[in-house]
Amino acid sequence: MNLARLVGVAALLALAGCSQGVPAAAPSAPPPSPSTAAATPTAAVPAKFASGDVRISLVRQLSSGDYFEQWLAGAQAEAKALNVKLEISSGDGNNDKQALNLEQAVTAKPDAIIVDHGFAQTVQPAIKKAVAAKIPLVAFDVDPGTAEAVTLTQDDHQIAKQVLGALKADTGGSGEVVYVYVAGFAPLDRRNETWEQFKKDNPGIKQVAQIGVVNGSTASAVADQAKAALQAHPGVKAILAPYDEFAKGAALAVKELGLADKVKIYGADMSTADIGVMTEPNSPWVATSATDPANVGRVAVRAAALLVAGEQVDRALTVPPSLINQKGLRDAGISSVEQLTAAFPGLTTPDVARVPWAAS
Repeated sequence: MNLARLVGVAALLALAGCSQGVPAAAPSAPPPSPSTAAATPTAAVPAKFASGDVRISLVRQLSSGDYFEQWLAGAQAEAKALNVKLEISSGDGNNDKQALNLEQAVTAKPDAIIVDHGFAQTVQPAIKKAVAAKIPLVAFDVDPGTAEAVTLTQDDHQIAKQVLGALKADTGGSGEVVYVYVAGFAPLDRRNETWEQFKKDNPGIKQVAQIGVVNGSTASAVADQAKAALQAHPGVKAILAPYDEFAKGAALAVKELGLADKVKIYGADMSTADIGVMTEPNSPWVATSATDPANVGRVAVRAAALLVAGEQVDRALTVPPSLINQKGLRDAGISSVEQLTAAFPGLTTPDVARVPWAAS
């Protein structure tokens, strides 16, 4: 819940650039542009990739939840397309286990390592060992602690800014808000920075409670916390839940309490299951800001592959988000991320870590 910043997402926002209270136009697929049109290879396939001998270790902090499952599916699809062996481990939310998995990956000496999320203090020692061993490394949504690694992030400040803009428009800039947050996760910490500044700039918005937990059943745990917070604060107008498992849990709580007409939810991230929650009848989840998680997984593998091939890779890669609202999804009849990315091909960001020997 990270090249120079990309531009050009405005064309994606036909269903995204509106708050709940503003009509959203039904989307139509824009014509291919240089950044979204299919590209033909411009270089020969490196011998090691042609022979299928490239090994990339993917060391994950979390694997449960729709976002992480779709992220992995994208990574696996890109690895297959590039003829790469992807060796996957997960800490299952246990930071010490992830650190051990990373140590083992370094010892196994793969051609590259991808670190997917994690707490900086537990993964940085092993990342330093990887750098010392000259193993190329890509760190997604975690601070690697070294300029030698490539950092890949969603633009988390923009994610928060987009959903907060929708929240402000829908509340008129005043009202009580429940906030869902757990410190220590790099993307959530960045989104929190934007929330803290937003509260200073919008004193009419009052945070009356902070809840949050990240575990193997995040959504259900947040639902229990949200119910307690809403019962303690009956004047709440909105829940800011900037991670999709948070938002799903908050939505469950609001519906169970019969408050869907009164309390609206502003989330982050997007999966097919999330679209189902947002578009179901009487859903309180009205807006989210997101990238396509499968696309981000593909970008991570592409960046690692480029490092293996000795290609130049920007040390900081950022995937831009789009704001997506409930009305736009319903009006367009979108029920899956595949439909969303088909309607808005810019979500696939093929120019981020483009591989010159592969078609895209």
